[in-house]
Amino acid sequence: MPVIRTYTSEPVSESQRGTLKSFYGALIAKVPGKSEPWLMCVFDDDLPIYMGGSADESAAYVTVDVFSRAAVDPAVWGSMTGPICDELRDVLGIDPARVYVRYGSTPDFGWNGSNF
Repeated sequence: MPVIRTYTSEPVSESQRGTLKSFYGALIAKVPGKSEPWLMCVFDDDLPIYMGGSADESAAYVTVDVFSRAAVDPAVWGSMTGPICDELRDVLGIDPARVYVRYGSTPDFGWNGSNF
């Protein structure tokens, strides 16, 4: 049950959302046992995001959360940050220096009226 949320100061078109969704779908497979059929993508765009005290330049905050009973190897998370930053630069024009990515896993995850 992976969820990737993208918060951005830039407006995101339907086409751009589709591009990012497909990218995230392929990327999530880096996490053992995760795949696109279970991936939920959430986009919240055109937000005021202040980084370093300024909202003068585009910025983004991405969270990647997964259901996992065991800790995810930090090397897995590390292998995802560069590609996420590159994709946001290529698709939305956001400088990677203005992107934060947060990763998390939890053994408590609900779906379809109950918890795993």
